[in-house]
Amino acid sequence: MKDLLTTDFRNAPYWWDAAPLAESAGGTLAPSYDAVVVGSGYTGLRAALTLARAGRSVAVFDKERPAYGASRRNAGFLGRTLKKSYVALKAAKGVDYASAVYRDLSMAYESTLAFIEEEGIACHAVRCGRLVAATSAAHYAGLERELAGMKADLGLPYAMLPRTRMREEMATDLYQGGAIIPDLGSLHPGLYHRGLMERALSAGVTIFGNCEVTAIAQTNEGFRVTTTTGETRARDVVVATNGYTPRSLPWHARRVIPFVGYMAATEPLPPELLQKQLPHRRTVIDSNLDIDFFRPAPDSPRLLFGGATANGLEDPAAIAALLHRRLARPLPDLADVKLSHVWTGQCAGTFDMMPHIGCHDGIWYGMGYNFAGVPMGSFFGLKIAQKILGLPTEASAFESATFPTLPFYRGNPWFLPIAMRYFAWKDARLARSA
Repeated sequence: MKDLLTTDFRNAPYWWDAAPLAESAGGTLAPSYDAVVVGSGYTGLRAALTLARAGRSVAVFDKERPAYGASRRNAGFLGRTLKKSYVALKAAKGVDYASAVYRDLSMAYESTLAFIEEEGIACHAVRCGRLVAATSAAHYAGLERELAGMKADLGLPYAMLPRTRMREEMATDLYQGGAIIPDLGSLHPGLYHRGLMERALSAGVTIFGNCEVTAIAQTNEGFRVTTTTGETRARDVVVATNGYTPRSLPWHARRVIPFVGYMAATEPLPPELLQKQLPHRRTVIDSNLDIDFFRPAPDSPRLLFGGATANGLEDPAAIAALLHRRLARPLPDLADVKLSHVWTGQCAGTFDMMPHIGCHDGIWYGMGYNFAGVPMGSFFGLKIAQKILGLPTEASAFESATFPTLPFYRGNPWFLPIAMRYFAWKDARLARSA
């Protein structure tokens, strides 16, 4: 096992090398604020920044150190797609609804890139393109139908890549072809979050780390917010906890399905070896329900990758061994490379596989990103703040739907191992039938 790991191996996100966590921020808890935000990720900080720049007093509370959660742990992919396909949405709910959902996804993607540029946040944000690798001939055909439908109705670009040409994009013979979406992007999530946090603090936002919100109660004047360091009051409250939603917020916890994602970074590679693996430096996902994903690090000659979602492993060595196998299978040139970082992070799905934004009992929320958290989290934070400020803003397609749950579900996703086994079976069955 030790042969898989570098001598300076860290059981921590690679992104923390360039964007380490602060122990805490904040100071003395004030008796009241115009707005309280629960969660210091992209959603919470974008909402807090927008509100503070409009003159509101804002406090952000996080159970852990600021930035401990998924916003500095994710893969840094920037896209405008969901697990719930456009074609499926169109068939189920009509072209108008499906188009509205995917227009919002595009708006989230473009507005996030525009925000980064306007703010001058140095986080390696680029439009590198994405390769979606088909794990079976059936997946390849389905991928082409999906992208053709999106191009016909929405004008979104793509190009199919047959199996015989896959090595133009990736040093693999595993996949049955794929698709290139040329305008999707990536960034360094740690540096993006750090830039967002710095701007929020500069705008006057107070951020309390290691300070859990244990209760939110409605009052005649707004809300009483109880934390582990005391109470405060707020006119408005935003819940932006996603995969870290506590059961002390029962309505929200009943509607998100937290699950653990796994990632790793290779040791520094010879530049020519890395160039051979991903010649165009695109992000890569495969077409399985239980995806594997790959990308070059934006700031060093390493490959970053992940997969095996929600498999239940906790031991870093066991996670490293599993991820290493999932690296070597598609990219055999890297079978002997070592891993320098392995880490996990809490993500969140929903029962309808859609993100949700809205207001329940006067409390605003944005959560359930289903692998689209970087652009959608940023976008939802902006939209929530605009609504609190009473600014004119178009309704989002993601606030028009009911936020579903299941009877007796209280936030403990006991069914996830069963679901992931089902997804693996379904992927394998489709591959055999092709």
